[in-house]
Amino acid sequence: TRMALSICAAFATGAAALSPAALPAPAAGRAAVCMQGGGAAAGIGGSGGPGLQWGGVENDPNFKTAKLSDKLKEADIERRLESEAIAAREEAVQRAREERARKVALLTQIPDDVKAGTVDDFMYKEGVKDILEKLDYDLIGLTPVKQRVREIASLLVVDKMRLKLGLETSVPSLHMGFTGAPGTGKTTVALRMGQILQRMGYCRTGHVVVATRDDLVGQYVGHTAPKTKEMVKKAMGGILLVDEAYYLYNAANDRDYGQESIEILLNVMENNKEDLIVVLAGYKDKMDAFYGFIPGMASRIGNHIEFPDYEDDELVEIGKVMCRELEYKLGPGAEPALKDYLSKRKRMPFFANARTVRNAIDLARMGSAIRVFNEKMSPSSNGMVSEDELMTIMPDDFPAPEDGLTGIES
Repeated sequence: TRMALSICAAFATGAAALSPAALPAPAAGRAAVCMQGGGAAAGIGGSGGPGLQWGGVENDPNFKTAKLSDKLKEADIERRLESEAIAAREEAVQRAREERARKVALLTQIPDDVKAGTVDDFMYKEGVKDILEKLDYDLIGLTPVKQRVREIASLLVVDKMRLKLGLETSVPSLHMGFTGAPGTGKTTVALRMGQILQRMGYCRTGHVVVATRDDLVGQYVGHTAPKTKEMVKKAMGGILLVDEAYYLYNAANDRDYGQESIEILLNVMENNKEDLIVVLAGYKDKMDAFYGFIPGMASRIGNHIEFPDYEDDELVEIGKVMCRELEYKLGPGAEPALKDYLSKRKRMPFFANARTVRNAIDLARMGSAIRVFNEKMSPSSNGMVSEDELMTIMPDDFPAPEDGLTGIES
């Protein structure tokens, strides 16, 4: 009897300890567990006893969740970035090791009495002489520009001669700043510089990618970096020519997206200078102000070339070259008519040097075609057209300067 009473007392004490009132409240930030009356399965010894049941987290503000796919994506991006950084470091170390081995081999193999060779040999062998001659042929005037290009080519040739003897060499800063009005030959010079640098081994392809603010700067947050990096990727191995580069910076708006593009370009110019050459072009006064706002950009530009406006006689020579390339010729009195047209047009808005000359030649070709058509369609003509008539531009074929003012030449 005493044993039965002890067992009953112990059972009652245990049931009281498991009652809902005796249990502590669930800790904040953890899933709730509630006690509810249940059936025989819920009770400890029979029906009606308290049981454990999941309370859920929907109403708990301290319980935070995240999608497994998002976490996996973030981890994958971090691993990829880390792998790319490691690969870049290993590649840089490997290039430095190969360069050092090459120099050691040169110093070991070259006898002391071996000469580097003549400058003319290097200029001819690398094809630089042909490119410089083509530059003289293509560009009328621009003597200071051609001289500066020759100076840069001279530096590269001497650097190659030092390399042949195993002397210490380093890639000079080849980033450039072109200043001048539209139509003064900046893109043409960039193309020729790309060819020179490619022939000399300072860039892989030598191609030129022309970009403006619209190509580099996005219209909303997160759009600028992909656009700029895409243009940089296209230009890798050659030249990235940023025309009217000062429009990348807006001094009146600190939140302008152009600042992000500038920062990317600065980073590329410093870290990828052996595989990409950046050329910034625009009007001189605006470019000077741009360099003042972005001092880091000015310090990375090692070569500044100013493109002056063409004189009237030079513009006429440009017109004659364009006619020659199109298999036209200026007839009697056409050359003075072209010079008069350009001298008047030069004092009007939107004058664009060689581009204006090209527009003038195009208008003269149209005038020549209309003249020949009308002459041969007249009743007094037999309708036969000679080769000379199809190739000749006459003075009356040039329009009045006001007619050539399209407003879009610049």
